[in-house]
Amino acid sequence: MPAETIWEVPEPLAAREVRLDDDTVTVVRRHGNPDAGLRLILSHGNGLAIDLYYPFWSLLADDFDLVMFDLRNHGWNGVGRRQDHNIPVLMHDHDLVFDAIEREYGAKPSVGVFHSLSTLVAILAFRSAYSGLVLFDPPLCKPIGALQELDEAAERAAAMTRRRGYRFRTEAEFAELLSYLPAFARVLPGVRELMAATTLRRTADGDAYELRCPREYEAQIMDYVRSFAPLLDLTLLSCPTKVLGADPTLEYAYLPTFDLSHMLTVDYDFLPEATHFLQLEKPAECVAMLRDFLKTNGLA
Repeated sequence: MPAETIWEVPEPLAAREVRLDDDTVTVVRRHGNPDAGLRLILSHGNGLAIDLYYPFWSLLADDFDLVMFDLRNHGWNGVGRRQDHNIPVLMHDHDLVFDAIEREYGAKPSVGVFHSLSTLVAILAFRSAYSGLVLFDPPLCKPIGALQELDEAAERAAAMTRRRGYRFRTEAEFAELLSYLPAFARVLPGVRELMAATTLRRTADGDAYELRCPREYEAQIMDYVRSFAPLLDLTLLSCPTKVLGADPTLEYAYLPTFDLSHMLTVDYDFLPEATHFLQLEKPAECVAMLRDFLKTNGLA
C-alpha cells in the first residue's frame, strides 16, 4: 500500500442517537449491506474510535450488515462527567445500545466484534442474544500469579497516559507524534493520519485540536481494568466465541493478556508479528480469520 494512502470513512447509511442517561447519548451508525443475513456489531478500544478501524471493517462491508458505536466519551460522542466513565456504566450502556439496535433495525442474528476495552465490556455485560463473539486482544488477566503483574502494568500505562500531550496545533502534528511511538510502528500507511482525524476534535477556541477522549478518562479506565479483568471467564459464554490475540512472542503494547495454557477450551488464535493494534496492522488477515470462524460455526 503506498505511503500516501488516505483513508476516508464514508458517511453511514443511517445514524441514530441512543440515550444512555439524562445527559449522555451515543450515535449508533449503520454501514455495509443492510440486506445481509448476519449483523456485525462493532466497537473499539480505550481512547480510540470505531471509525479508526475502517481499514478493517471496510473489508466486511459488502457481505455483512455493519452496526457500530463509540463508547461514551469517545469518537462521535461529547464528553460527559468523569465520574460516570467506568466499567459498570459502560456495561449498562452496552445493554442499552444492543436493545436500541434491535429496536431500530430489527432482530437478526448478530455477532459482536470487539477490541480491547469493548471486549471486556461485552463479556461482562454478555447478552445471550449474541449468535457469536469475535474478541480482538482482550485485556484478560493471567490467573492468580500474574495479578501483581497486571496491576503494575496498568499503573505504568495509566501514569504514562496522564502525562501524555492532549492539545495539538494540527492533526498532522499529532500523526507525526504517533510515528515516534513503538505502539504505532507496525500500522498500515495512513492509519496514523486516520487516528488523528478520528480521535481529535477542534478545541472550543478553534485554535488547536484536543483528544476526543480526555487523557484522564482513558487513564481512569486503565485503573478499572485491573479490577475487572480477573473476573472474566470466556468458558462461561453460551455462544461461539473466537479470541484473536497479538503475537505472544512480542512485547505487548497495552497490558498482559492471558496464559495460553488456560485457553484450551476457547477458540484462540494469534497473528504473528502483530501487536495490540492488530486490526490496524493486518486487517486482511483479521478479516480472513473472522470469516473462517463464522463459516465454521454456521453463521455465514
